[in-house]
Formats: sequence, structure tokens, C-alpha cells
Amino acid sequence: MSDTFQTIEAPVTGLFKDRGSKFLAFAYPVTSEEAALVHLERLRKEHFKANHHCFAWRLGLGNDRFRANDDGEPSGTAGRPILGQIDALTLTDVVVVVVRYFGGTLLGTSGLINAYRESTAEALRQAKILQKIVKDQFLLDFDYAIMPDLMHALKKLDIETGQQTYGDRG
Repeated sequence: MSDTFQTIEAPVTGLFKDRGSKFLAFAYPVTSEEAALVHLERLRKEHFKANHHCFAWRLGLGNDRFRANDDGEPSGTAGRPILGQIDALTLTDVVVVVVRYFGGTLLGTSGLINAYRESTAEALRQAKILQKIVKDQFLLDFDYAIMPDLMHALKKLDIETGQQTYGDRG
């Protein structure tokens, strides 16, 4: 497993139009399914007149934490193309929601796949891609007598220290 991964720095949007239909893509950096669902629900409320709110996300370092949803579009025409664009850039910890406003003309299976893929690609082209280092957290419990040596060793190894609490022990 790699010690780095790629994600997006900040929320971005993209737009694709085809035969009157508008596809608005919104991409967000997230670290949990709950955070992804918050963005999805907010967009559903903001764009309540839209016909579809299709989405995909990939989370974590393994390839097993993902979801793709077509939200009423024909099976495989929305969520999978969105996820495909996330995977094409090897991104993780990202959710993309594509809001569709129907323009009156049916696009067909290939047209839908293209529209969801291109709107997502347009949003992700706007994103600044970050390469992040995988971090683990450890809780250290020690006697105060070794605190100076321990803190010196952590600093020498350039290890980031988080919250420190002081009680009977360090």
C-alpha cells in the first residue's frame, strides 16, 4: 500500500449541456460517507426542481469503499461514469454529485453516459489535486521522566504531535 494518496483541495463545479439538458457537477473533498451525504442532501434542497441528483464517491485507501447511484436514470448511465472519472484521476476522499435538469429531449444510454462523464470531468479539471501523506494516530502513555527524550525523538523524526493532556502520566 502506498503512503500517499490524491484528493481535491476544495469544492469545484462543472457544467455540461446537451440538447437542452443541463448537467451541473459538484465535487467535494470528504473523509466519510456521512460527509458525502450531507453534500448530497444540501444539493437536493438547493436544486429541488432538478430531475436527478446522481452521485459517486470513493473513500479511503483501499478500493472497497465506494458508491455510485443513478437516482432514477437507466442503470449504469450516471453513477458509474461519475465514479469512472474519479478513478481515472486516482482520487479518493471525494464525492461528486451531478444535478440534471431535463431539457425535453431523451439522450439515450450513450448520451447519458457521455453527459455524466463529461460534466464530472469538467468539474475535476477545475480542481487542484493534492497529494497527501497517509497519517496514523497513536496514543502514547508514559512516565514524565522520559518526556524530554520522547519529545526530542519525535521532533527529530519530524513527527507531528496532536493533543497533549497532562495528568498523573504524560
